[in-house]
Amino acid sequence: MDKIQTLDCTLRDGGYINDWNFGHKMIRHTIRQFVDANVELVELGFLRNEDHVPDRTVFRHVKDAQGLLPQNCRNTSFTLMALHDKYDLSQLEPYDGGPIKRLRVTFHDYDAAEGLEYCARVMEKGYEVSCNPINIMGYSDREVLGIIDKVNQIHPTAFSIVDTFGSMKRNDLIRLYSLCENNLDKDITIGLHLHENLSLSYSLAQEFLSIKSYDRKCIIDGSLLGMGRVPGNLCIELILDYLNNYFNKSYNLDPILDTIDDYIVPIKQKEPWGYSTAYSLSAKYNLHRNYAEFLLNKGKLKAKDINHILASIEDHKKTAFDEAYVEKLYYAYQDAAVDDAAARERFLEELNGRELLILAPGGTLEREKDAILSYIEEKHPLVIAVNFASRLYSCDYMFFSNVKRYEEYAGEERPEKTIVTSNIQEAGDADYIFNYHDLTYDENGVFDNSTIMLLRLLKQLGFSRIAIAGFDGYQGTESDYAGHILDYKKNREHGEETNVLIRRLLVPIQAQMKVDFLTASQYAKEG
Repeated sequence: MDKIQTLDCTLRDGGYINDWNFGHKMIRHTIRQFVDANVELVELGFLRNEDHVPDRTVFRHVKDAQGLLPQNCRNTSFTLMALHDKYDLSQLEPYDGGPIKRLRVTFHDYDAAEGLEYCARVMEKGYEVSCNPINIMGYSDREVLGIIDKVNQIHPTAFSIVDTFGSMKRNDLIRLYSLCENNLDKDITIGLHLHENLSLSYSLAQEFLSIKSYDRKCIIDGSLLGMGRVPGNLCIELILDYLNNYFNKSYNLDPILDTIDDYIVPIKQKEPWGYSTAYSLSAKYNLHRNYAEFLLNKGKLKAKDINHILASIEDHKKTAFDEAYVEKLYYAYQDAAVDDAAARERFLEELNGRELLILAPGGTLEREKDAILSYIEEKHPLVIAVNFASRLYSCDYMFFSNVKRYEEYAGEERPEKTIVTSNIQEAGDADYIFNYHDLTYDENGVFDNSTIMLLRLLKQLGFSRIAIAGFDGYQGTESDYAGHILDYKKNREHGEETNVLIRRLLVPIQAQMKVDFLTASQYAKEG
């Protein structure tokens, strides 16, 4: 069954998880293990316009990648991938007869002509080429036939069915394979690259093998443990075992399993990938994955909310991610306006004349507990907790602008009164509902950090002084929150950027209202 080959793309596609920083030792070891496993093709990484660093699988020249290979590559050959608009072919040396004999070239539907011309130029340098059009699921049948006709003209070694957004189902695969099988020149290999958005990659790979023509060569991509941008790829170890059992292949799984245990599992423990509801929804609508990622990183939406927003994305915006566009959709969805004049008047009457203490969920609530309790005993303030229920302090109110946090406490019998913003549409029984728009928009733009929103409300109500604890600032390390569920990885990754923004947003607030920081805070020095 030499007409069926496998290609491992861990060192390329898996690099989206760790910025291709696998480490020199791991890279060399992994390559040797694939050779020992008899895997036919191994993708070593990306060709890009940047100098090679030994620990990363990003290369400027083929010779940079060549130096990683063992002396005896046996039956394994190697590939690199180039995005036609991110790698200048003047840097590509002519093929020298070595084991890196193939380049895989990707391009979008809107720049297919440039991508195919790029493929032809790579072939002129002596390399085999695989055409990998991005998001073939976004092509109509007529468009698929059109690109196949152009591929036949340049006649590369392979053409791949790439399910970029993970939206493919069985009938889609049958349709696309049929179009390729019946129209692509017979000596061009058909490849398959699957993603795990719908948890279908393994079953689709089996379906592909069952419908492929006996005479047609094919390549199935996979990666170790499915490593790749969330949700990940087809697990190479599964399809290798399947081919051993049903197609008389002779892959050695032991080196594959050792590499997973030694290197991939530790990476996954730090930066997990796998099935995610949000990414299944992006696949449902055949959207660029970054739309789901953007909404997930807001940390404020439930899956049903993400579904509603993704469903509203227009067809012409689906393929290329537009952050400004989805930001507008997000705020339009959140911005459920209410008339809160009566609520503001009643709330002001209830709070007037009292000291106020805001509890944000930072770790200093625990570390500096004695100072906070001393302040409460001395001042007897009204205490408002932001997006969480405190187990250390008795609170009078809980303020929510985050629907996920609100629903953790909704329906419980609690002594605190509830204050919510109008984007939380399920909170009809809250004690106070304030207009979301008025608390997220000011002269500095849009920002929906919950603590900033509460401070804006109190400023708008005319309070001249409040105290705050637990407003520590974002850290670049692991969770430092009174409630660990409030910790978002993306907040930590961009922590200092967010801290700078919050400091700026505090300036107009503190110009009209004195903010006393009771606990250590990265924002106190700006007060």
